[in-house]
Amino acid sequence: MKKLIIIAVLSLLLAVPQAVLSQAGIDPQGYSISTPRPINPAASTTNPSALATQGQNPYLGSTPSGKATDEVVPLSLNEAVERGLRYNLGLIESNQASAEARAQRLRALSALLPDLSVKGEQGFENISFQEVGLSKLPPIPGVGPLPATSGNFGYQDALLSLTQSVYSAELHDRYRAQRSAEQASTFSARDARDVVVYAVGVAYLQVAASVARVETARAQLATAKELDQQTRDQVRNEVSPEIDSVRAQVELQTAEQRLVNVTNALEKDKLTLGRIIGLPLNQKFALADSAAYRGLENLTLESVTAEALQFRSDLASAEANVRAAEYRVGAEKAQRYPTIAVNANYGGAGTNVGSFNSVYGVSGSISFPIFTGGRIRADIAEAQASLNRRRAEYEDLKGRVAYDVRVAWLDLEASDSGVKVAEKNEALAQRALTQSRDRYGNGVTNYVEVIQAQEAVTAARENYIQSLYSFNVAKAAQARSMGVAERRFTEFFGGK
Repeated sequence: MKKLIIIAVLSLLLAVPQAVLSQAGIDPQGYSISTPRPINPAASTTNPSALATQGQNPYLGSTPSGKATDEVVPLSLNEAVERGLRYNLGLIESNQASAEARAQRLRALSALLPDLSVKGEQGFENISFQEVGLSKLPPIPGVGPLPATSGNFGYQDALLSLTQSVYSAELHDRYRAQRSAEQASTFSARDARDVVVYAVGVAYLQVAASVARVETARAQLATAKELDQQTRDQVRNEVSPEIDSVRAQVELQTAEQRLVNVTNALEKDKLTLGRIIGLPLNQKFALADSAAYRGLENLTLESVTAEALQFRSDLASAEANVRAAEYRVGAEKAQRYPTIAVNANYGGAGTNVGSFNSVYGVSGSISFPIFTGGRIRADIAEAQASLNRRRAEYEDLKGRVAYDVRVAWLDLEASDSGVKVAEKNEALAQRALTQSRDRYGNGVTNYVEVIQAQEAVTAARENYIQSLYSFNVAKAAQARSMGVAERRFTEFFGGK
């Protein structure tokens, strides 16, 4: 009875569909282990809503530059990154936002600086005494009653006017707020450069992985043709049954279709890379760099976390936004304080330039609000709410930076191990295929074993390509999470 139960259990295990094992990350032949793809830390920019979907992500767009040529242009990783930093739409928008913040800071500064102006005037007038009530005055002795109008007369004057705010705490705090906002925008633009380097690097690595898949598919097609010819010969010599020839033809057609699919995927990946770096849509190019395995040394979780807190520009931008919000609260409170201003003018006036007389005027003013209907209190409450929100966002971002670093580090370790395992499995699968072909050629086994061995090689090779891609993307994600994607480009991406 126990033997029957054991046989039944083994039968059920053997009957598990291969698709179920594949979904669980287990290759039926034992040559492949699914490697998880690293997360995309580019979503941790200062504008996450813009990265919600690819269609709305400015870092996946560009302003195409140049004209397409008929030749195939070699494109290195360095050249791709340089083009991305020049033409990527996300970086262009970030730079324009910095220019707008700079303009806002200059506008706030202008309120603190003297306002100096020159005015020249030539006037012709005829004043109505009746309009202002002078015609009702009693007659002037020896002159008589005033006429209805003054009659036509002309005059000229030239004045130099000066307006200066002597003291205004509100204007000073508003300027400090705009200066901090400009610093935040500058840090955001610097962070955008890191995002562009990351986006270009990942897109370049994706094309490199697709190129490897195309090369693998071509090699598999050549092998399938060779096996198909071998099977035809053995069927013709009556060494193998005809069904082996049918299986070989199915395998050959499958290899042909696989090549079509991976070639199509390669072209789409190249279009994506071209869109990111601003290449003309019809420009053909080939990768000049290969995405070979290159490990990272002298990195620890503690060191990368410390670097992230030091160099993440989006974190520095959030801190500057907190300072700007603090100054805005101070500016709203300063509306209750008195303000002092000086107005002065000097120049000449007369009927013409030759008869000018010196004229001048100097005045000082002090003003302070008495009753504003609660407007200042409402402005303070609104600015305080904005400050609380900025502080919460800053604290959240610090936690998100630590999260990005930790997740990227885990992905880096896992994918590094996955590459090494996948490389060994590919070598083992290739040995198994060689032995299966020898056994089939010697008539020891049938063609089913050869097909299984060939599929194992295909799965192992695909797993190696995916594992290598995942490792390279994990390196890029680690650099991005640390905020050093551009500064330490050579170390992480292997460029020049």
